[in-house]
Amino acid sequence: MPDIIAFRDVRKVFGSPSGDITAVDGIDLSIREGEIFGVIGYSGAGKSTVVRLINGLELVTSGNVVVDGVDITALTERQREIKRRDIGMIFQQFNLFNSRTVAGNVAFPLKVAGWAKADRERRVAELLDFVGLLDRAHSYPDQLSGGQKQRVAIARALATSPKILLADEATSALDPQTTWDVLQLLRKVNQELGVTIVLITHELSVVRAVADRVAVLEDGKVAEQGTVFDIFTSPRAAVTRRFVNTVLHDRPDAADLERIRSTYSGRIVIAHILDGHRLGAVLAAAHQRGVEFEIVYGGIGTLQDRSFGSLTLALTGPDDGVDAVVADLRQITEIDEVPA
Repeated sequence: MPDIIAFRDVRKVFGSPSGDITAVDGIDLSIREGEIFGVIGYSGAGKSTVVRLINGLELVTSGNVVVDGVDITALTERQREIKRRDIGMIFQQFNLFNSRTVAGNVAFPLKVAGWAKADRERRVAELLDFVGLLDRAHSYPDQLSGGQKQRVAIARALATSPKILLADEATSALDPQTTWDVLQLLRKVNQELGVTIVLITHELSVVRAVADRVAVLEDGKVAEQGTVFDIFTSPRAAVTRRFVNTVLHDRPDAADLERIRSTYSGRIVIAHILDGHRLGAVLAAAHQRGVEFEIVYGGIGTLQDRSFGSLTLALTGPDDGVDAVVADLRQITEIDEVPA
């Protein structure tokens, strides 16, 4: 698919009394049409600035931001306002009008865009049905749960049929089950309406749930980017590994290793497991070498319909047999040995 958003050596510097602050520092990003793209980073990494550069609420200090074939940096303010109609946005705090009903909130951008009343009403009903809130059309925001408010916000963001939807920490205020429900709605928006979604978040679990690819930001730079599967299974940057460790608990930490070493005899190895690895065959052959094994830590999960994880094994038996099993494991995957 072609790129719908492209950052080309983009820098954004904010002036302040205490000195300039570089929020975005030489970013190159390509977001493909029709994908869900995650942008993740800790506080101060530059995530929110990236959002505001996409919709033209901030202008670059240098470089170019191209959105759907148009260089945002070359537009006038009026032209940027018109371009924003192709970009929907949802926020952590929903930003609904408390004085308007659910239907009134969704209708607002249509009214601003000059839609006739009958057309507005038809479009509002269509969108509320899509997000599962048609029966709450006449309710007010303070009568809704957090998840329902975010559904209204999504419907409003989709009102003018944007090609792009920006979700800035859109699930951070929600409980885990409601977060899952909202993410599944975003997946539906992507798959059924073909809307490109950019997820801005500090939670890797959000990216894992729905994104196709992800960029990890640190200090205004792209520390790493790639498919979500690759980022999870083979993180290269230190900041990415920190994120992955907050979600995956399949590798023992120092305290776990000390406990394992004091509890189990034999040779301790950690096997990195990816989809298609023939671990079962190797371990089955271990018995023929007189080697016993026990899984003492780890787990296997799935991501994008592929298996991954790690298993910590305690191998006991004759030294030559254990050496042969470890050699067999190295043939199919990465192995870390725990010092005795």
